[in-house]
Amino acid sequence: KDKRINVLLLGMEHEHSDTIMVASYDAKEKTADIISIPRDTYVDRDGFVNSANNRINVVYTVKGIEGMKESILSLTGMRIDKYVAIDYDGLRAAVEAVGGVEVDVPFHMRYTDPYSDPPLDIDIPEGLQKIDGSNVMEFLRFRKTNYAGYQGYDEGDLGRIQAQQNFIKEAINKALSFRLPKVVAEIYPHVTTDFTLSEASSLAMSAIGFSADNVNFHVLPGYTQTKNGLSFYFINQEEAKDLVYSILDIQ
Repeated sequence: KDKRINVLLLGMEHEHSDTIMVASYDAKEKTADIISIPRDTYVDRDGFVNSANNRINVVYTVKGIEGMKESILSLTGMRIDKYVAIDYDGLRAAVEAVGGVEVDVPFHMRYTDPYSDPPLDIDIPEGLQKIDGSNVMEFLRFRKTNYAGYQGYDEGDLGRIQAQQNFIKEAINKALSFRLPKVVAEIYPHVTTDFTLSEASSLAMSAIGFSADNVNFHVLPGYTQTKNGLSFYFINQEEAKDLVYSILDIQ
């Protein structure tokens, strides 16, 4: 509809889309729904069955943004109007633009991977912490620990998605305390998008009166299952349809 825009949000780990979300914003009602799509979500691809190439986080690498849009349409029935992709450096710049975000870290996050590019060393204490450019990538990437006596999320990537959604809600609250068009202008050079700066600024201006309380977060319904020795997230088509129909107010 004229007053609704569906935006694909991608958090990039090099060529892979490590975080995938669809934000559907109703500019008339000033409400938004954000659907997280687990990175191991199974997608049908010609020539591949139960292969790592059937995971949605690989689609961008092979087919680019148009391939991602096709996959989202197939999974949800939602047509994507615009997209925004951000890498680690852009993420740090975006968080710095709003002066950092305070979150309640559920447990001491500890994990290292010297072979990651860049090398990963996550050490974030439990409790209320300020997440800024120095540790935002580590906070959002954390999923499990490789240290004795520490813990990770019980549900693995689904637990990480919950943490990411909580972080985004707090980041929205923080951004709304600033002049939103100014925040958009600061972040814009650090993202890859088909929004023009004018379009993004206009959308920010129209969001006056918008509140983080008007954002509803979801995970595309489904279940985890191992196939061919690999873990996949399979969509529950009926539940996914019900969710999308409710968001788009389709009877």
